[in-house]
Amino acid sequence: MNIAIIGTGLIGGSLAISLKEKGFPAKIIGVDKSEQHLKKALEKGFIDQGMPLKEAIANARVIILTVPVDVIQSLLPQILDQVDTQVVMEMGSTKEHILEHVKDHPKRGRLVAMHPMAGTEYSGPDAAIPNLFKGKVMIYCDATDSDEDAFEVAESIVEQLEARTIFMNAKEHDTHTAYVSHISHITSFALALTVLEKEKSQGRIFELASSGFESTVRLAKSSADMWVPIFRQNKENILEVLEEHIKQLQHFHDAIEGGDTSTMNKLIKKSNKIRRILK
Repeated sequence: MNIAIIGTGLIGGSLAISLKEKGFPAKIIGVDKSEQHLKKALEKGFIDQGMPLKEAIANARVIILTVPVDVIQSLLPQILDQVDTQVVMEMGSTKEHILEHVKDHPKRGRLVAMHPMAGTEYSGPDAAIPNLFKGKVMIYCDATDSDEDAFEVAESIVEQLEARTIFMNAKEHDTHTAYVSHISHITSFALALTVLEKEKSQGRIFELASSGFESTVRLAKSSADMWVPIFRQNKENILEVLEEHIKQLQHFHDAIEGGDTSTMNKLIKKSNKIRRILK
């Protein structure tokens, strides 16, 4: 089986590494607009060959898109135009806009939409690591819109990643990821900007940074090329979450400003209930 992976960075590269390590019987074809990325992916050995997109589609049984969501939305109709019995898997972090864009395409059934809830703050082929998906959640979206045989092929690949699979519709996916993923990145970006602004006048502030600060702000290292399209495509859900987040920050602001220790205690103890979810 030939598998073409479009995007040889963190997600695409880590997927390829997992397939290689599991001995999955496939030749991995890499597709990337960056020749440097393709060269690095070949050097690291997780792709077997680099090809232009059109040639890769013609030579692959499975085409996997692991590029930013705006690129997925742009490329997907073109790819579906060129497939026959091939299987197309897209792994974007948003779903409603992408799937709406191809809902009436005659080859929609060849597409399997999914989202691995896995990643790091790094990007590019050097960021690819083994076991990135192990134990993490893989969300299948609108799976009933995929042909049965296409889904079975996608599932056989996902099984190699040792991820836990769940099913959602596209709207549900975008709502939930706004709360558990997208807002985390916005918060991290904003905190980094806050500290960087303060650092201009308090130059030694980073000397005090501990593991707590590092873990909170690490997502601010994430790629703008990836996250700006996510924010744009999931705008409504993200704004709703952001408004609630600002409201909660205001509660803390008012309590601290007014020296209201009772309210501070209540807010913190209420937030501690997250332990029920994150153990």
